[in-house]
Amino acid sequence: MTHTGSTFVIGVTGGIGSGKTTVCNLFHELFAIPVIDADIIAKDVVKKNQPALQAIVAEFGEGVLTDSGELDRPKVKKLVFSHPAKRKILERIVHPAVRNEMRVQISRVDKSYCLLSVPLIAESTDKSIFDRILVVDCDETIQMERVISRDRLANETVVAIMKAQASREDRLAIADDVIINNGPTSQLNDQVQLLHETYQDLSNADN
Repeated sequence: MTHTGSTFVIGVTGGIGSGKTTVCNLFHELFAIPVIDADIIAKDVVKKNQPALQAIVAEFGEGVLTDSGELDRPKVKKLVFSHPAKRKILERIVHPAVRNEMRVQISRVDKSYCLLSVPLIAESTDKSIFDRILVVDCDETIQMERVISRDRLANETVVAIMKAQASREDRLAIADDVIINNGPTSQLNDQVQLLHETYQDLSNADN
């Protein structure tokens, strides 16, 4: 990790259904720690009239827009899903815009540390924005059960999504810290408390 700003940045990641959103919410609810969500930023940077959306239209044509001029997400997802070259083009447009907005939001944080929730840290080659990486981990059978129950998806659809993400082993390989989330939310509190104390100590030592 190479982030050197005044705010200590914890990258939070985990596979679909691992509970990373629940963990981030606990840090925020218990200790008022700011949470920056890469998924929300990724949606914001391609809103109407944003430069990234204009670049997407220039590359893929007006057909990727809805009648109201918004990005047609299902159409774009279908367009790039089976075309790696097109997906890379889309990523080259969107990812820099997301990273820039992340840095802007980090610069506004008034706490000693913040959480940056990013689903695909393990898949990214650029981890320089983080000081530390927290992986929320759970058994894959539990992961599948949660996603099927939450999103009402078919078993084979969930398997395909999980296969498209980094493996559990790859995620754990980049972890500085791990939260185990195999049980109810109540079992997370002690883990979050301990890590909060650790991050406070690390961020104070860093400043």
